[in-house]
Amino acid sequence: MSELNRTPLYDLHVSLGGKMVPFAGYEMPVQYALGVMKEHLHTRAAAGLFDVSHMGQVRLDAPSVETAALDLERLVPVSVLALKEGRQRYGLFTNDQGGILDDLMIANRGDHLFLVVNAAMKDQDIAHMQAGLTECQVTRITDRALIALQGPAAEASLAALVPGAAQMKFMDVAVLDWNGAELWVSRSGYSGEDGYEVSVPEDKAVAFAEALLAMEAVEPIGLGARDSLRLEAGLCLYGNDIDTTTSPVEAALEWAIQKARRTGGEREGGFPGATRILDELENGAPRRRVGLLPEGRAPMRAGTRIFAEDSDVVLGEVTSGGFAPSLERPISMGYVSTDHSETGTVLEAEVRGKRMALTVADMPFRPSTYKR
Repeated sequence: MSELNRTPLYDLHVSLGGKMVPFAGYEMPVQYALGVMKEHLHTRAAAGLFDVSHMGQVRLDAPSVETAALDLERLVPVSVLALKEGRQRYGLFTNDQGGILDDLMIANRGDHLFLVVNAAMKDQDIAHMQAGLTECQVTRITDRALIALQGPAAEASLAALVPGAAQMKFMDVAVLDWNGAELWVSRSGYSGEDGYEVSVPEDKAVAFAEALLAMEAVEPIGLGARDSLRLEAGLCLYGNDIDTTTSPVEAALEWAIQKARRTGGEREGGFPGATRILDELENGAPRRRVGLLPEGRAPMRAGTRIFAEDSDVVLGEVTSGGFAPSLERPISMGYVSTDHSETGTVLEAEVRGKRMALTVADMPFRPSTYKR
């Protein structure tokens, strides 16, 4: 087994009592003394600090940001060209079969594009860009940590250190100063809460995290609560809910494909898998990612098979599931055949050899609180 990597905040996690586990090639905290349930609820009520330094940070440079945007559009079904300076949006790398290679965030920083990609996929994503982009220089950023601050008290907490953060809106990006350190700030995150992701120079990361944690509203949050928070928000986890076998339309992510890249748009297609994806946008897909509400208290976790009611016909399976602390009940998401995907449809799932009812539900399970 290869040696695990450590983020710049590793020693801080240990000093805070973090329970360290292997995750995406890194030693990461799964929880702290509060425990997963209280960490989750604290993030919903105040502010949680997450170490996401294991994610990949990438810079794309070209003769102009417009050139970089058009080059990147050859790999993603997203309108990057329409992304204004100081803004970011969600994107997807697709393959020739229309499956999803990874999901990512794309920001227009004025003279270059800044990307954040998933930890487990970053080597593959960088190689994919180096092979597929003809106009861009692809630079992997290795000297910066990435910290997320999420929750209703995130704005006040960050603004106490960096006043300019308060003026930002959801999906804004900005370069702000903290004690001489250049912070790359986005008003975004993966919890369903208002909040920020902050790229900070590696040598200032611990001091910056400690300054936030010194505030009464801020607690450190581990991977366990990060997962339950994103599940309540109906957000996909790459490798669980989306992968190379799922298309953006099957995954209910068609909102991420703007009109300009669709059939009849000014830059229609031109991305890997466009034939399948454009057809599914027009005519639908055979299966669909949906929210699921199991009856009772037993969580239905990934791999649980889903059946039509009173039938042995397998419709799909759960891809993520667990207990939702904010809702005090189990929730899941998964794929079912499109003809059984309407909200309110009653299905069955097999848990420990027994059939249990579950109902198709809208997502997010809990309303998001982004600052628009």
